[in-house]
Amino acid sequence: MLSTEYDARKLNNPLYALRCLGQGLVLLKRPELRRFIIIPLLINLVLFAGAFSLAGYFFADFLEWLIPGWLDWLRWLLWPIFGLAFILITFFSFTLVANLLASPFYDKLAERTEALITGNHPHGARESFTKTIVREMGAELRRLVYFLLRAIPLAILSLIPGINLAAPFLWMLFNAWFLGLEYTAYPLANHGILFPEQRQLLGKARVGTLTLGGVVMFGVGVPVLNIVMPPAAVIAATVYFVNARPQPAHQ
Repeated sequence: MLSTEYDARKLNNPLYALRCLGQGLVLLKRPELRRFIIIPLLINLVLFAGAFSLAGYFFADFLEWLIPGWLDWLRWLLWPIFGLAFILITFFSFTLVANLLASPFYDKLAERTEALITGNHPHGARESFTKTIVREMGAELRRLVYFLLRAIPLAILSLIPGINLAAPFLWMLFNAWFLGLEYTAYPLANHGILFPEQRQLLGKARVGTLTLGGVVMFGVGVPVLNIVMPPAAVIAATVYFVNARPQPAHQ
């Protein structure tokens, strides 16, 4: 069913994913979407300000602890690599919290974006805001469990001297994949496609998903951009799926 509902080859195209992200940033300005963007923006502003302060306070001490003494001769190279990973992981962690709080608004944002693009509301989107809160909080917690079950082994790997040299790259790859899952979940859930099916669908479009999630990952590590990137990613993910349907969906 999933393979016929969406064009997997189009979803797997990195250039298509990038175009959708550009459209997401442009559509942020549309007044029809504003009421579902303002509260997530305020949540992001508060949490990312905290993340920025935390990253600045612990950054140098963390790198001093992480890079072993016998690699001092490579410090000039490892500092930017581990530093980038530290910043991205810090902001990524705060993104998870922000998304948990803003998930009901993102669900409605995906719904309104689809209605704006197609003129039709998604099949599964006609429910009260209270039901949306319960559904999306539960879905967000399931994704958080999925994240933790994979992040804990990576965190252990990061503590092993020598082996931890590969950890920043593995973290960035995993974070890109997870953010791809995270933001595409909202438009898919509005069509009754839940987490197991979402993973099945995106497993056939790994390059496109990693492109979408990777750009978002770097975006949440950039001050100011990280405030608007999450709602832009929800809009972009909605465009990503709406335009990948072989036939328009009829209500």
